[in-house]
Amino acid sequence: MRNYPTIQDIREAQQRLKPHIRRTPLLRADKIEKAAGCQLYLKPETLQITGAFKIRGALNKALSLPREEIANGIIATSSGNHAQALAYAARMLGVKVILVLPVTTPKIKIANTEAFGAEVILFDGDNAARWRKVYEIAEGNNYAVIHGFEDPVVMAGQGTIGCEILEDLEDVDSVIVPLGGGGLISGIATAIKETKPSVRVIGAEPALTPKYFYSRKNKERTSLPLKNTIADGLRLSVPGQNPYPIIEKYVDEIVLVEDEHIIAGMRALAKDAKLIAEPAASIGIGALLAGSIDVKPDEKVCAVLSGGNWDLSDLAEIYNLAP
Repeated sequence: MRNYPTIQDIREAQQRLKPHIRRTPLLRADKIEKAAGCQLYLKPETLQITGAFKIRGALNKALSLPREEIANGIIATSSGNHAQALAYAARMLGVKVILVLPVTTPKIKIANTEAFGAEVILFDGDNAARWRKVYEIAEGNNYAVIHGFEDPVVMAGQGTIGCEILEDLEDVDSVIVPLGGGGLISGIATAIKETKPSVRVIGAEPALTPKYFYSRKNKERTSLPLKNTIADGLRLSVPGQNPYPIIEKYVDEIVLVEDEHIIAGMRALAKDAKLIAEPAASIGIGALLAGSIDVKPDEKVCAVLSGGNWDLSDLAEIYNLAP
């Protein structure tokens, strides 16, 4: 079985997903453009059905599996958004779903996952430990495991974002994508580079979890100590095994963004674009505001806003709102 998606896989995913998800709009962010230094467009997956892009990959995978494979249920681990997407997909298909979430998962993501009817298990351990727990439970109950970023069918679902960007902005010059596990950027970069190779694809990674940045520098997958970052959705210590070679092949640049600049991106999106985006989704705007990406005033840049699920109490603090 291939461990990467093809452009044909992504186009098939587009047709499979079309009746079930939102085709999110492409919005001109003219009020942020002066500070960003370019013509700025936003792809707000914050407006997606489950509040994040993850529904594309999770549903594409769930719909691709034979019914007998998912009859007993599906299981995964996630920092929150993949969990919500799988919970939604399972409810749609009428099957059981179990999600193993970190104890640090924002409360809103836990509540949203449970609201879709999922069984949530909170687990105190890193990503590798959580996956060991997932496979232990899966083997004992014959559950289907759906990985959030290693699975090429999931990547193909995420890649449909890239197709939509090219369809809505044919002359786009650069696309900035949040970089966590790597499934999102792998799918988008494949869609873009296999369709229009001249478009620059940039991965934006938290400076506190620079696993892909240093892996590229070291020319091999590099594991780093896990540190806390405000962008919880991008917090991993090692690059994904399957996304890594795709990213090395198709992603032109990887930039690091400090938490303070991620917060600045969140504020700019709320104030000037009227969009509530979680930290992971705001990282591309933060990179532009920090001057981390070399852009020109007439350059057409699209920033992918990956999700908008975050606790209101935390948002109030970020936006300096009274309780």
